[in-house]
Amino acid sequence: MIYIGLAIADSMFPQSGSFSRRQLTVEEVKSMAPTAVSCCNPSHANTLAALRVKHGIEVSVPEVAPKVSLGVEDKVIVMSVRGLPRETREFTDEEISKATFAFGLWEVEA
Repeated sequence: MIYIGLAIADSMFPQSGSFSRRQLTVEEVKSMAPTAVSCCNPSHANTLAALRVKHGIEVSVPEVAPKVSLGVEDKVIVMSVRGLPRETREFTDEEISKATFAFGLWEVEA
């Protein structure tokens, strides 16, 4: 299973095992996002809208953020956003154009 979100928590990972992380390009995320399960908090809907505007990546907004428990071979795409205000509101075109998005893929290996 592949998940996509704006943060990870220690509780998402097994208590022991091997984990890896690598950076993803926007194009890689575009190809993975349609089959990924969103684990985003609904309060981040405007951040996800900015992602769609800036990069054309569609991430759904669940009514309630799901509890994620990763198993072997599961992955989570973590989006890091810089340049958008912390307030929960719609962002201006200028704010979106200045924002940067970076993506990391965490994987449970064993």
